[in-house]
Amino acid sequence: MAHLPSIGSPADFARVFGVSRETIARLETYQALLERWSHVKDLVAPGTMSQIWYRHFTDSAQLIRLAPDARCWLDLGSGAGFPGLVVAILLKGTAGVRVGLVESNARKCAFLRDVARQTGAPVDIFPSRIQELATQNRVDNYDVVTARALAPLGELLELATPFFRSETVGLFLKGRTAADEVREASRRWDFVAELHESLTESEARIVEIRRLMPRRRS
Repeated sequence: MAHLPSIGSPADFARVFGVSRETIARLETYQALLERWSHVKDLVAPGTMSQIWYRHFTDSAQLIRLAPDARCWLDLGSGAGFPGLVVAILLKGTAGVRVGLVESNARKCAFLRDVARQTGAPVDIFPSRIQELATQNRVDNYDVVTARALAPLGELLELATPFFRSETVGLFLKGRTAADEVREASRRWDFVAELHESLTESEARIVEIRRLMPRRRS
């Protein structure tokens, strides 16, 4: 799928992604709650609220096409729920789907719970720092680990590696420096990487990471 023109409405989103009216209704509930909770600091940039269907919902939804068979997802540093909560809403009703949302900010967790309650999204919310969750016994075998605007790739892989198994895939939304971040991260980590064009920004990339392991020192 090539770079998309701006998706400015629920109808545009439904046409591009082929989702049901029920799913669109859940995303509209999400949008309304974002507007209601806009007082929470750093929930979303105020200038992006008018472009939510493109800048946030489409940007998140595009990850599903890269892992269409994945059932167990983990989103690191979820914030307002992008991309993890959007993925959960879109996959609601698919057998076996669960999406873990890791967020240490208590107010953002309260927002995530409110959206999950009102949309029925199949999520587990972990109100802790990523490093703390990694040491707990409730860590599952995840098919996909995601993150958006969380950290440079090298630091992100440090956070993500406890959740990787042999078949786990990382899908990380990155900007124009994605290729440079991959080169820098490869100094410390062994992995197979593929860069996918973003559907929402011509210079942005989705970094797909497989077979993640610390690089052995010679």
